[in-house]
Amino acid sequence: MFCAISGTTPEEPVVSKASGLLFERRLIEKHIAEYGTCPVTKESLSNEDLVPVKVNKAVKPRPLQAASIPGMLSLFQNEWDAVVLSNYALEQQLHNARQELSHALYQHDAACRVIARLKKERDEAYGLLARAERQLPAPAAVPSLALSNGKRAAPEGEQDSVAGKRVKQGITPEMIKELTDCNTRLSSQRKKRQISPDLAPSEAVESYSQLSSHPLHKTNKPGILSVDVHQEKDLILTGGVDANAVILDHNSGEIVSTLSGHSKRVNSVKFVPQGDYVLTGSSDKTVKIWQANGDGIYECKHTGREHTGEVRAVTVHATNNYFVTASSDKSWCFYDLAYGDCLTQVTEPSMQDGYTSASFHPDGLILGMGTAESLVRIWDVKSQANVAQFEGHSGPVTDISFSENGYFLATAAQDGVKLWDLRKLKNFRSFSPYEAGTPTNAVEFDFSGNYLAIAGSDIRIYQVASVKQEWNTIKVLPDLSGTGSISSVRFGPLAKYLAVGTADRNLRVFGVPTASETA
Repeated sequence: MFCAISGTTPEEPVVSKASGLLFERRLIEKHIAEYGTCPVTKESLSNEDLVPVKVNKAVKPRPLQAASIPGMLSLFQNEWDAVVLSNYALEQQLHNARQELSHALYQHDAACRVIARLKKERDEAYGLLARAERQLPAPAAVPSLALSNGKRAAPEGEQDSVAGKRVKQGITPEMIKELTDCNTRLSSQRKKRQISPDLAPSEAVESYSQLSSHPLHKTNKPGILSVDVHQEKDLILTGGVDANAVILDHNSGEIVSTLSGHSKRVNSVKFVPQGDYVLTGSSDKTVKIWQANGDGIYECKHTGREHTGEVRAVTVHATNNYFVTASSDKSWCFYDLAYGDCLTQVTEPSMQDGYTSASFHPDGLILGMGTAESLVRIWDVKSQANVAQFEGHSGPVTDISFSENGYFLATAAQDGVKLWDLRKLKNFRSFSPYEAGTPTNAVEFDFSGNYLAIAGSDIRIYQVASVKQEWNTIKVLPDLSGTGSISSVRFGPLAKYLAVGTADRNLRVFGVPTASETA
């Protein structure tokens, strides 16, 4: 019983009522759907004319080729040939894919090289533009407008319509008068200055011990590079290798805010004593100005991009209206804090390497800067002239600090700490507390000018005395060399504690233990 169409045994046989012929259902239904006739008699035929036939399931006969050994060998040979051809095609596709990937990688590498060259040309162009701007004659002085809250408003016509920032105008006569008046006021106050009765006495400093330790920065890039303390709000600010700055409330031990925005490590951080401002200088060649909003969250208000090298130090002027950045590109910039404008950029071409540290004198008219060439340069802010230079250190000058009395300057380097008399411009005392090869990374006078802290493998606190008197060691805090290096130290308000940043990302606080802590 065979199908009239295929000539094989049907799996689902049906019979035509009209002709009595046997068909495979699926084949005849397709033919009827297309032609509507019987494929044999050519007469009209529909699906209703088909009658199913009930038969036993038939086993399909074995193909003729599989009925003998030579036939089976032929089948196997055909299958093997098909597998070999398929494998060859796959190898060809793999080869083509590898060639395309190699070409794509070459194009990516070429694109990276082009981008690197363009960035270098851009940085060179920025440098040429900055030098050209500094060589232009200063524009006519425009008076600044004073607001009721003491801040300065931008004069009319002083806004750059393209960039939305003030045109670089240099340090104007009005600004010089502001700096001079601040110097006169602070100098007169210093002569009448009295030490606060709440200042921690030397006996309290002698009892310093570790009060707390705070792991503030990310663990994949550990390390604190800079520390600052807000003398009024008792906040501690740290800058880390993880490109973040963190503000910690000393009293509660809780993080107030984490400042994220830099792409590389934060080398220097500063609180602005008045106002909710924070400054951060980074290896990504920028300085950022942060300000707290109504919710206490710090937001980036301005970003300075004038430097072509990493920003290594930031220092705030006593007016709290200006600040200076020092960079590895051999220049320092004088910024307006309120608008984030670089008012002038001073470059020293004779330097072999850039600046490593910076600090304003308490009166604000001179600026001290440490260099990678073991020199300390003193600049006159009004004229931007290098008025003095201190030699004698070995290795980069890692940190500098002016005493609040205005007479002393402490500088730290590979060979220890040197004290300079600013009245006679000479070194009158040196400290070399560490073994050769152990640098002194930080030096700091407290806010009253009564204590001096230096840090290398450990921390040593000295009693400030006169030029001729001995500066006695009050306290030596534990050796922290196992944590890496001590990067920064800052005294808290009234020298009640000392904040210490180390390479293991922990902020350590040393101070006088309370009764509960002692118990």
